[in-house]
Amino acid sequence: MRSLARLGLDRRLLRTVPGLRFWRLLGTGAGSSTGPGADLGRSALFAIWDDEASLEAFHVRMASRWAAADEAWHVRLRAAGGHGAWRGVPVVQALLPATRTDGPVAIITRADVRPRSWRAFRGAGRPVSDGLQHADGLLAVVGIGEAPVGRLGTFSLWRDLGAARAWATGLPEHREVVRRTRTERWYGEELFARFEPYASAGSWDGRDPLRPRAQRTGSGANMP
Repeated sequence: MRSLARLGLDRRLLRTVPGLRFWRLLGTGAGSSTGPGADLGRSALFAIWDDEASLEAFHVRMASRWAAADEAWHVRLRAAGGHGAWRGVPVVQALLPATRTDGPVAIITRADVRPRSWRAFRGAGRPVSDGLQHADGLLAVVGIGEAPVGRLGTFSLWRDLGAARAWATGLPEHREVVRRTRTERWYGEELFARFEPYASAGSWDGRDPLRPRAQRTGSGANMP
């Protein structure tokens, strides 16, 4: 419940942060499910910064709060392609471009679902979420949302872009959802964005999903 309260309180704080160009404070789904449901003890923040110095200053400002949390994980991203907008902001164009084309990839999908399409969207999303859980190459996934109904999305991490594409094109239920979103015009606005994760810290469900397994054993975007 502490995290749920911060969804309201932190909005005022974020409006005054220097160098913070665009941000969305988000609720998250339960566990790794991208279907209906919510985890009231977890929140996420997507942010675009003017420069690294502003981001570093924010981390210093928030360090004590994140240290008090049960768990916090942070990832820094460069744009690697995609289309669409987030509340009118062209996210892919607003970030620095990726510097490589191989290795792990982060993907954000989000949409403003039209009210008339909500029932169809919700029903179609359940089998897609179930199929996603065992996808080859999936490192981590979480459902994200600005509202319990209508403004929803996903954040996922993959071994590489090939693994993400293989799942997206290989699951019949996902292909059908993509087709229906186009023909039935489910969304008023949508975003599909790929990113290069170039730095990460902390843990997500007890691990850093971007750290090689050997490093995890040896050592014993923000999602606080």
